[in-house]
Amino acid sequence: MTGIMFVTGGSRGIGRAVVLRFAREGYTVLFTYRSRREKALETVAMAKESGARGVEAFQADVSNYREMERVASIISENYGYLNVLVNNAGILHVGSLAQTTPEEWKNVMSVNLDGVFYTTKAVLHLLEKAEWASIVNIASIAGQTGNIAASAAYAASKAGVIGLTKRLAVELAPKGIRVNAVAPSFVDTDMVADFLKTDEDRKRIRSLHPLNLIIKPEDIAEAVYFLADPSRSKAITGHVLQVNAGRYT
Repeated sequence: MTGIMFVTGGSRGIGRAVVLRFAREGYTVLFTYRSRREKALETVAMAKESGARGVEAFQADVSNYREMERVASIISENYGYLNVLVNNAGILHVGSLAQTTPEEWKNVMSVNLDGVFYTTKAVLHLLEKAEWASIVNIASIAGQTGNIAASAAYAASKAGVIGLTKRLAVELAPKGIRVNAVAPSFVDTDMVADFLKTDEDRKRIRSLHPLNLIIKPEDIAEAVYFLADPSRSKAITGHVLQVNAGRYT
């Protein structure tokens, strides 16, 4: 199964792994990046080498609805439709409630939750035009349990993503669009590099997971691909797939 897929925040980390996973299947891969153009260009080159049918990167801020409408307009004009949307763009926030300012709260929510809503709303008409379509949202273990290091703002934003996933699964089912989410635990990306500076740090993170491992971006990408591909998961919608090495069951 191949088609046209679009992922937000695709220049690095989980987003890049998702781009490359679909590229290996011969998809046309489209993605956004916010500011790191050099990383985006690296991802474009890697996707082409991996076998993508086509690749394009768009600089855009998912927390700005007008920018996502602009990207959707370009995709509509140049590609016509989308088979897969992966809402991945997000930011991490750590700190207590007392330490979190109202401005920080708004920023986390605008990127992590508003961004999912804005992007989905902007490209929905492109998903409706496809013969088959699927949405996969990147949530987090933080949206399901309070026993994590991330802030209340981050946890609330990811809980919101899960709620949005479940509601849209019902709403979009009559249109044949499936909507699911992946909820990772700690994933080894540059966003959390400060937590993995030493061997002792890595040992501590592994100890949080019953499987005694640190999850890789490629592990998340495999879960995303499974949920997106109708030949593998055509009867699954409204599901939150845990990829947490046993930390939360």
